[in-house]
Amino acid sequence: MSSTSPTSTSGTITPDLKAGQLRNLILATLASTIGFWAWTIVGPLSKRYAQQMELDATQTAVLVAMPILVGAVCRVPVGALTDRYGGRVMFTVILGLTAPLVLLTGIVGQLNNFGLLVAVAFFLGIAGTVFAIGIPFCSAWYESHRKGFATGVFGAGMVGTAVSAFFTPRLVAGIGYLGAHITIAVLVALTAVACWLMLRDSPVHAAKTPEPVLPKIKHAFTLKVTWQLCFLYGVVFGAFVAFSNYLPTYLDNVYGFDATAAGTRTAGFALAAVIARPIGGILADKIGPKTVTLASFAGTAVLAMVVAFQPGQERVYGPTFLLMALFLGLGTGGVFGWVGRAAPAKDVGTIGGIIAAAGGLGGYFPPLVMGATYNPENNSYFVGLTLLAGFAILSLLLALTVRNGGKVDERTRP
Repeated sequence: MSSTSPTSTSGTITPDLKAGQLRNLILATLASTIGFWAWTIVGPLSKRYAQQMELDATQTAVLVAMPILVGAVCRVPVGALTDRYGGRVMFTVILGLTAPLVLLTGIVGQLNNFGLLVAVAFFLGIAGTVFAIGIPFCSAWYESHRKGFATGVFGAGMVGTAVSAFFTPRLVAGIGYLGAHITIAVLVALTAVACWLMLRDSPVHAAKTPEPVLPKIKHAFTLKVTWQLCFLYGVVFGAFVAFSNYLPTYLDNVYGFDATAAGTRTAGFALAAVIARPIGGILADKIGPKTVTLASFAGTAVLAMVVAFQPGQERVYGPTFLLMALFLGLGTGGVFGWVGRAAPAKDVGTIGGIIAAAGGLGGYFPPLVMGATYNPENNSYFVGLTLLAGFAILSLLLALTVRNGGKVDERTRP
């Protein structure tokens, strides 16, 4: 593949991105899907773990949230390392490490030892860092006016949460608990091999001069836009991750669904958000990320309050959850549509990693809050859902103060 296009009229050489765009975007999205599946295999089996180990609501929430914590925090160094070593290497390494951790989760899960399973779930969280790899990898393959599309499509890899919710309980029912984990581990390992053999980094990345990781991270934290988008993404992506992991527990406690039925509905929620995410990215390119993000938070606030009052009929709460998923998906695409525009090009991976970490951390705390504020007498999560609505309104107000991001803000460049 040629790495450059013909010399432009100004005498400069511009990278040839067209030849590898679609292939690398599709492969990266597939790698993200498998990584997200591995990252979220604990949530769909939370009821099984709770019954076998006699866990209360708080312990179950801690177990479900633990992979999210590591997947969030480690996105910062992984994003910076992606700037340095490229997506091909980082996808291969992270998925290569994830495969044995999935297998270990299956082995430890049979021991009925809560502390040990929490420890393994902690390390399993490394799978969630694939998101911080794919954002700079895919962004570098696309021109500035199509970065929202690229990051939106790649973000659809979070369909792995839907895949996990739908298939993990069914695999356990069909081939056994350990057999399901072996199968998933093999898929992750094969994906790691495919990344090494088939992915190629953008010529834009190849032209970069490698920089030390720590100074890049420090510099990213000095930019105002980093903090602004961190908060916005922490709320919108955090709500998606939290629901995708905790919804099986919620549906069991509130409506009495078994693991398979709850997993099917959780998969529908995640799929709706996944479909909406690239649409959010595309709309961010067309009408600006601010408009998309404002609509997302407004819709989320209203629907969170509807859910808080626990409608009794599925024909009411089912579509409500799906609409909330759509608004959250639009928001994740809209917020990350800001990153490629507002962040300096050489810092997209680092800043994207920090913002992605904020999203992961945003998904870590809600399950803990939901578990801690759960009212078992009334089977109610009213407090937790009201807090979500409040944070959505606060985020809407903050989004009003952020530049629309139509062009890269030169004042944020180093």
